[in-house]
Amino acid sequence: MGITDFSWKLADHPNIPKGKTIALIVLDGWGEASPDPYNCIHVADTPTMDSLKKGNPDYWRLVRAHGTAVGLPTEDDMGNSEVGHNALGAGRIFAQGAKLVDAALASGKIYDGEGFNYIKECFETNTLHLIGLLSDGGVHSRLDQLQLLLKGASEKGAKRIRVHFLTDGRDVLDGSSVAFVEALEQDLEQLRKKGVDARIASGGGRMYVTMDRYENDWGVVKRGWDAQVLGEAPYKFKSAVEAVKKLRADGHNDQYLPPFVIVDENEKPVGPVVDGDAVVTVNFRADRMTMVAKALEYENFDSFDRVRFPKIRYAGMLQYDGELKLPSHYLVSPPEIDRTSGEYLVHNGIRTFACSETVKFGHVTFFWNGNRSGYFNSEFEEYVEIPSDSGITFNVQPKMKALEIGEKARDAILSGKFDQVRVNIPNGDMVGHTGDIEATVVACKAADEAVKMILDAIEQVGGIYVVTADHGNAEDMVKRNKTGQPLLDKNGQIQILTSHTLQPVPIAIGGPGLAPGVRFRKDVPDGGLANVAATVMNLHGFEAPSDYEPTLIEVVGN
Repeated sequence: MGITDFSWKLADHPNIPKGKTIALIVLDGWGEASPDPYNCIHVADTPTMDSLKKGNPDYWRLVRAHGTAVGLPTEDDMGNSEVGHNALGAGRIFAQGAKLVDAALASGKIYDGEGFNYIKECFETNTLHLIGLLSDGGVHSRLDQLQLLLKGASEKGAKRIRVHFLTDGRDVLDGSSVAFVEALEQDLEQLRKKGVDARIASGGGRMYVTMDRYENDWGVVKRGWDAQVLGEAPYKFKSAVEAVKKLRADGHNDQYLPPFVIVDENEKPVGPVVDGDAVVTVNFRADRMTMVAKALEYENFDSFDRVRFPKIRYAGMLQYDGELKLPSHYLVSPPEIDRTSGEYLVHNGIRTFACSETVKFGHVTFFWNGNRSGYFNSEFEEYVEIPSDSGITFNVQPKMKALEIGEKARDAILSGKFDQVRVNIPNGDMVGHTGDIEATVVACKAADEAVKMILDAIEQVGGIYVVTADHGNAEDMVKRNKTGQPLLDKNGQIQILTSHTLQPVPIAIGGPGLAPGVRFRKDVPDGGLANVAATVMNLHGFEAPSDYEPTLIEVVGN
């Protein structure tokens, strides 16, 4: 679509009238898988979702939520909430973080950009610090990208490199950290043989050190700051492999490994960050890097006592917040997502209400709107954030704020002030990530109850509902072998799966306001999350832009 013929004005749909209130519900981490004891959605009491699934097949289908359908490199890449909501809101498929970084590393373009040239100024006399998740899960970071960056930076003149890693156990199996650290140590040893002073400086588990999000718990970032920047931690080791093995033997899992620093023979930390150093946060996904980016970049900062604020050159792997321009330097440019469905609908007079609790509020606003903070037009939009419980793991309170989200959505629908009421119900994902099967069953039931509350309100106002999800999680909580059987550990216990999945997700439409003859098309069998935007635009009574992924619905009998 050329600039000259671009218009925000959407054409009217020939067969679907305007004026119906639409509830757009995203069940986070709610995939579709075969029934078995480890499918928490199947085990849970979910009468509302069951009734949608067992209803008319014209109003229920599955869509793809992983891999190339959401802009990730391969079909082995599990979906995640960020790319899922980008696709749901944008209506088109954009190359996402991992893919962008892969391309920049493969072409060498990453070393020619402004961000790399900025940090390169420190290579001759100071240290390059790399901070990020050590994992091959492909959700926040990838080990092979870190390895390539280490190699490339050393070839471009970095003489002293320190790695500060975070163990995963969430997007990959708990315990896999040891092999990742061993692989990293081998690479660093090869660099040392070439005359580069390259070492691991600190470590810790991702959920306890550095990688908090949405300002839920600044203490997590502070623990990382103390270890990485100040060189202070409750545990000191001579070797990172020894550190991970010892802390795991003491009962800590990968996600919650306490912070540690590596020290030399004089018990001095080998890699605190000092004036003149360069720092790169190597994660490509934004949500769990934004807080540490603020700590590294902002001179005016009061979220915790940094003790000292070294004068460094800091860059992110990508820019993590386009609205805040944070960080101001980055190695790879993020996807430029324009003309999102939310912006189109606002320009066409659609009044929108969006709501979730803290842990997913950014998904149903920022990510939905193409990585853009704030309102398109505050006269037409209202965003409500319900504070998440802080300081606990979500399996302790598996109902989370589902019912409060349901109540806010219900009230927004009944108020008559909004044309679209959009929510994210986080339970299946956030509790699923804890690996607690019993709690995840409770979480799914709570999510179902919230859906019922919203659908009842839609019934009252004669509206339309669209219920979908952003990726799988709660529908499969066990690691499986190639034949689909649960994998067991050496003690004969099942290996719990805490990560997202490669499963498709449902989409259901209905409600008294659904125009006669509307049904799901049969000719878009490989539809994905990006097809949902055009579908919702149609239900609002508009045709979607011509370059959007095709709608999932048609009108028969007209």
